[in-house]
Amino acid sequence: MALTENDVARIAHLARIEIGDDDRRAMLAQLNDIFTMIEKMQAVDTTGVAPMAHPLGGRQRLREDRAAESDARAANMKNAPEAQDGLFLVPRVVE
Repeated sequence: MALTENDVARIAHLARIEIGDDDRRAMLAQLNDIFTMIEKMQAVDTTGVAPMAHPLGGRQRLREDRAAESDARAANMKNAPEAQDGLFLVPRVVE
């Protein structure tokens, strides 16, 4: 599927992008190159190939999922300009 300059102009209009003639020609070449690459990828026979989540067969390294409580109230309260009974005091904003 090859695009024309009119197609690029229409796409730019739909995207509300102002594009000049030189940019339109450059964009046309880039988009046609992308479509050529997609056509090549679609031409590859993939029958019998199982889908994979990672191209190298790797696995996601995750930390062990365990519940843990942390009490960082004292560290967080150090940043408070004013505090009372472990709560931040803020100025009234509604009269």
